[in-house]
Amino acid sequence: MNPLSREDLRNQLKRHEFAPVYLLFGAETYLRDLAAKTIADLVLAGSSLREFNETEFSLSNSPVQHALASAEQMPMVSARRVIRVTNVVVSASGTKDNLREEDEESLTRYLNNPSKTSVLVFVADELDKRRKISKLLLEKSTSVEFAELKDEEMLGWAKTKLKDLHAEADERALRHLVGLVGNNVRRLTNEIEKLAVAALPDALVTFELVESLVPDSRELSNFDLTDSLLAKNKTRALQILKKILDDGAEPLMLLGLIASNFRRLFMSKELMRQGVERREVARIMRLPYGKQEDFLATARRIETEKLTWIMQRIAKTDVAIKSSIGGGGTTGSRLQIEMLVCELANL
Repeated sequence: MNPLSREDLRNQLKRHEFAPVYLLFGAETYLRDLAAKTIADLVLAGSSLREFNETEFSLSNSPVQHALASAEQMPMVSARRVIRVTNVVVSASGTKDNLREEDEESLTRYLNNPSKTSVLVFVADELDKRRKISKLLLEKSTSVEFAELKDEEMLGWAKTKLKDLHAEADERALRHLVGLVGNNVRRLTNEIEKLAVAALPDALVTFELVESLVPDSRELSNFDLTDSLLAKNKTRALQILKKILDDGAEPLMLLGLIASNFRRLFMSKELMRQGVERREVARIMRLPYGKQEDFLATARRIETEKLTWIMQRIAKTDVAIKSSIGGGGTTGSRLQIEMLVCELANL
């Protein structure tokens, strides 16, 4: 079968057109899980015995045959049953699979003749499309891929969610919120719910409210990167660096965040040397709550000379990126950042 877009799925569900088998997969897990719930809610709308007609099987602890057997059962005082199969993994290497080649026969048998009174929903955490059993699911089911949303789609989601909560925000506040959260719809939704409550009674989410209540996920990752550098864990530091850059951070912006963290260390060390209380230092430096103790302990322990050298090395990297030393563009900038991280982790 041809895959459906999210919009196509939404329109079909609005018309109460249900497929016998769905396959939901992709990196955007919040919308994927929401789609699975919406399918169940609409299929079983008005059912007085929903608890008898809705069953969930996790492939982490149940074989797929149990779910298929359940799908063959007749519904109880209802037109249909819903069977949800979660934690489906078909990986590239096959080592983590819980849907395996030995399941192919029973799965094929059901998919070729699915029950007319059941809706079977597979929710995949990992699905390598090149694998034979993945191709079987994609061919025989109604599949929907939930890719990560782009910034404009995130803005649209934020506006809709705020409207549902009877709140509003101007464009500047919304763009700042999406910039802080990144492309994580689950976290964006949680932050919007928090902001909507904080905005009462006016129900207006302002830029200042977003700035004061929403932590920067990229900044938190940057703290983890700094921790790994100071712990001399080069492998972990490079893994975090790759994630931050792959998430779309500009190399120069990231370099600025790294420099900011080491400046904070330098200033925190100086403030504590002057006798300022640790809690006050954390407030002045605007340290994330969960990072305060470790950060201040590091600031107290690290040598001033080492911090000075690090800041000078970061400045050299800044010049190298801006003058395209080692190659221009994103590739050259990324290489300069990677070289810096390797060097700092070896100190």
